Amino acid sequence: MPHRNRPRRGTLQYWPRKRARRIYPRTRHWPQSGEAKPLGFAGWKAGMSHIQITDNNSKSQSYGKTVIKPVTIIDAPSLFVCAARAYKKTESGLKCTGEKWAADIPKEIHIEKKTNPGKKASELKDADEVKLVAATQPAKGGMHKAKPEVFEIGIGGQKKIEYAESVLGKEISAKDVFKPGEFVDVSAVTKGHGFTGAVKRFNIRIQTRKDKQMHRHVGSIGSTTPRKVDWRVPQAGQHGFHARTEFSKKIVMMDEDAKRVTPAGGFVGYGLLKSFIMVEGSVPGPRKRLIRLRKGGRKSTAAPPEVKFISLESKQGR
Repeated sequence: MPHRNRPRRGTLQYWPRKRARRIYPRTRHWPQSGEAKPLGFAGWKAGMSHIQITDNNSKSQSYGKTVIKPVTIIDAPSLFVCAARAYKKTESGLKCTGEKWAADIPKEIHIEKKTNPGKKASELKDADEVKLVAATQPAKGGMHKAKPEVFEIGIGGQKKIEYAESVLGKEISAKDVFKPGEFVDVSAVTKGHGFTGAVKRFNIRIQTRKDKQMHRHVGSIGSTTPRKVDWRVPQAGQHGFHARTEFSKKIVMMDEDAKRVTPAGGFVGYGLLKSFIMVEGSVPGPRKRLIRLRKGGRKSTAAPPEVKFISLESKQGR
């Protein structure tokens, strides 16, 4: 008998497939860095475009030639540093011991809860780990919303406490964190599709006309004994709206003037930008979804790519 190999329908790389807790993700791991500066940034996905660049990858077959690449444009206004949060190392992990908030927070940044009772602001000097609490500024970008997103950003280097106190109550831009040609890890909440069947959720085969008049279902859900359905059997459930991270995305360009990449009339379904980050390839999530960028573990030694052409055509449905 010939050997038959049939890979399973649907990947188990991400499990369980539940809805994300909130509309923007959190970052649980921050890479090591020798310089004292933020290790991440965030912006809103505005749309996609395509560019022509000179391939500077020496291992590529198109090295030195002009190639066309798809890119994602992220609206990236500066972030406001609201607070510095101190942590202590315990047997069960990091434990928050104190917070130090900025004295003057702009009125445009509506923060409902500033600090927890019992956490003192004077405990930063004895902290084992310090992270920044930053807030987005929708008024300085193309997003028409009032409530900002608030999240933590890790700090690299050895003098974390000194750096956190120096930027407290100030703004940080994308150029303070990244540079063109650098690889980053991109996190976002994917596009949600609601409750879907097994065909769309796991890409199983549609049955033929003789299969008990049930076509969009699994052929067998398991054996008779034991009377139990295994969790690996593709079934209907939540599809999309998951927190996902894609690694090693190259930053092609960053600028404070977004006229270089904005189509006439703005991006479809988004609007006009003021500052932007151009990332090679696609990123998770639909338009207007917050995209979090983190310094990647893959180090880049190549120079920033030479951009020869940027498409300013409106991309409907991107």
